[in-house]
Amino acid sequence: MGDAPLKRVNEGDELGQKVKKQKGDPEADPSGNGEECGEENILSGFKTTAVLKDSAREKTIFLHGKLDEQEAVVILQKTPITVVSVAEMFASSKLKLEMRNDIYSTYQLQPPAHLNVLKATVVCPATEKHVKKYQVQESFLVEETGEDYLSITLPYIQEKSFSLQWVFNILEKKAEADRIVYEDPDPDVGFVLLPDFKWDQKQTHDLYLIAIVHQRDLKSIRELTADHLPLLQNICTKGKEAILKRYGLPASKLRVYFHYQPSYYHLHVHFTALASEAPGSGVERAHLLSDVIQNLRADGGFYRQRSLSFPLRADDGLLARFQQAGRL
Repeated sequence: MGDAPLKRVNEGDELGQKVKKQKGDPEADPSGNGEECGEENILSGFKTTAVLKDSAREKTIFLHGKLDEQEAVVILQKTPITVVSVAEMFASSKLKLEMRNDIYSTYQLQPPAHLNVLKATVVCPATEKHVKKYQVQESFLVEETGEDYLSITLPYIQEKSFSLQWVFNILEKKAEADRIVYEDPDPDVGFVLLPDFKWDQKQTHDLYLIAIVHQRDLKSIRELTADHLPLLQNICTKGKEAILKRYGLPASKLRVYFHYQPSYYHLHVHFTALASEAPGSGVERAHLLSDVIQNLRADGGFYRQRSLSFPLRADDGLLARFQQAGRL
């Protein structure tokens, strides 16, 4: 929690550029046929030291290891099956019978290579916090008062000085400029809207975009007041309009919310398809943008005063601070 998400790499870093091409960057493969245009396979040198998490339900595995003698995290994920690929998959795949019983039968289906792609996300060099983020661990629900935020959480954030350089790179167009879906450049109410790397952008049922505000002094919803209502309303209105224009998904099919605690401390808003089960969209962490706006209209100091609950993992440093303060 609180550091840059694992999916980000700094522009200009040679390894980062290779990773970007491995992740399906259209500039890396103008032909669109999945070839790497001569780029070496950096993962051929990855040496696994531990499996951090293996989710059969999500078809994802999280690995910790070494890449070019540096600590690294690699996330492998099965890509969704798209409707447009089904006919070709049925016609071109190899089928091996596993079992048949009356009207029921199961098979191993081996599709052609270009329809059997894994998404690989690489973080290198990875810090200890990156590694711990994806380890399976026990979680605890913390109830944070407004006073707790000032005396426990805020000092912890300031002490750790979590890097936000990757965020500033986006806002300054030094990285990911080609991925921006919409931008309002206004320094007070403006934001940048771009796809989250968890979304492969091939279908809208699992749409996932992030709106990152241009204001740099807002860490989370804890710092929002009635003065920020123009900013929030602007994100709500223009973000939904941009998504409707680009992807044809109306506001009635969107879930728009904040995380608290956020994964990084620069105010941002999540736009996800209502049909998807997006990570962190549960009641213990998500706060709908529409609710935040209404709460601030009713009470401008709402989020600076009220208690907020959120989950923390057993190894989270903030959890230790709450324990030391006798709040758990």
